[in-house]
Amino acid sequence: MANIKTPVVIINLKTYPQATGEKAVLLAQICEKVSNQYDVPIVVAPQIPDIFRVAKAVEIPVFSQHMDAGEPGRFTGHSLGETLVEAGCAGTLLNHSEKRMVLADIDASIDKSHKLNLYAVVCTNNILVSVAAATMNPWAVAVEPPELIGSGISVSQAQPEIISGTVEKIREVNKDVVILCGAGI
Repeated sequence: MANIKTPVVIINLKTYPQATGEKAVLLAQICEKVSNQYDVPIVVAPQIPDIFRVAKAVEIPVFSQHMDAGEPGRFTGHSLGETLVEAGCAGTLLNHSEKRMVLADIDASIDKSHKLNLYAVVCTNNILVSVAAATMNPWAVAVEPPELIGSGISVSQAQPEIISGTVEKIREVNKDVVILCGAGI
């Protein structure tokens, strides 16, 4: 497992055409240069079809935007952890607001990530969901109110109580999980 230092910046390339294919590689290479120049850990999360090419082109960690917990075999259309590892993934996002999961699937995916030595970052939208996610022992919980995603309005400015409340409540149930802040950054 790659050693990812914190604080860390995780850049989700989403599904924009400007971040697809060779453009995803170029963006990841720029992220790597910035990471090296400023000594700031950066992780990129390209679309699943781009993971292999991006992971081959950079040395910074590459995450998947999603992972399913199924076993190799008859899970047509699923993104299996074994395949992500083979493609060069160091970790995965789970439960992004644009790819919600039920708690049982989040838990199973976190368990799978542990077995495969993958970092798991569970995206959450509020304090309650953040605490629930933290009890499942992912590497990190990233709280990001969906209404602020892509808005340019920082959650730390718009809803600072979500950050402080999330940290306070998560620390009551899990002292070790990394807590990240997203949305509007």
